[in-house]
Amino acid sequence: MKNLRNRFERFCFRHRNVGIPNLMLYLCIGSAIVYLFTIITQNPMLYYWLCFDRDLILHGQVWRLISYPLAYTAGNLLLTFIGLLCYYSLGRAMENLWGTLRFNLFYLSGVVMMDVFCLLFGGYADVSYLNLSLFLAYATLYPDSHFLLFFIIPIKAWIFAVLDLAITLYHVVSMAVSGLFPDCLFPLVAIANYLLFFGKDVVNVFPISWRANARRLFRRKPKNARSKPIPFPGAGSYEASAVSPKAPYLHRCTVCGRTDVSDPDLEFRYCSKCNGYYCYCIDHINNHTHIE
Repeated sequence: MKNLRNRFERFCFRHRNVGIPNLMLYLCIGSAIVYLFTIITQNPMLYYWLCFDRDLILHGQVWRLISYPLAYTAGNLLLTFIGLLCYYSLGRAMENLWGTLRFNLFYLSGVVMMDVFCLLFGGYADVSYLNLSLFLAYATLYPDSHFLLFFIIPIKAWIFAVLDLAITLYHVVSMAVSGLFPDCLFPLVAIANYLLFFGKDVVNVFPISWRANARRLFRRKPKNARSKPIPFPGAGSYEASAVSPKAPYLHRCTVCGRTDVSDPDLEFRYCSKCNGYYCYCIDHINNHTHIE
């Protein structure tokens, strides 16, 4: 599975410019036009022609399978345009990092999974949870970036992401308790593209200190383990030598200091934009300050 993911990442990197550039720009502009047309004309006809409807799709209106992302609304004019501006910024940042092809596959795979679920089990496909997966992906790639709550209070992206995940799980549990099955699974299906593209890297949304403490908490210590004496050359150890000892690792992250010895399953890469031969782990290769 790990090799398959590496091949997929290399394929997307080689063809990063293939696809629909500025996909989120087109979606946000289209959603704004639909929303303004509905408000001005006081007629939701265009909105109903674009939204997802299983019965009408089965009767030939197949465009509804891909048109419902244009029927986004947040309740009122101000919140809708703030939401569209936010999602455009997130999508643009992810497309610049991933490339056009990978971002297109990320968003469109979420649309396809919601289509399949709603066609099989019924229900109403809503783009709100798909946009939530977009926010979760951004928070995983840039967990320390800040958002201004009420345009005043700076809060890190990972805090919003954890809060959104908690609210989503609460909705799933509450619908399951109410007997709304399989409708309760729709939020999970809508953000399945996030889980599919990130895999075990979803833990990167949490701070590094949390992950380090969790590893220490669940790390198993061998039974009857004895501490080994560490020789110090300066204290007259028999292992003292004029030549400095070789480093006991091959790769070491410049940011967090983890090595291929302390974390054997961790991937390490070297940054081509840094001025020098600097190594970074998979958590920081896309999230570090370049050294000049």
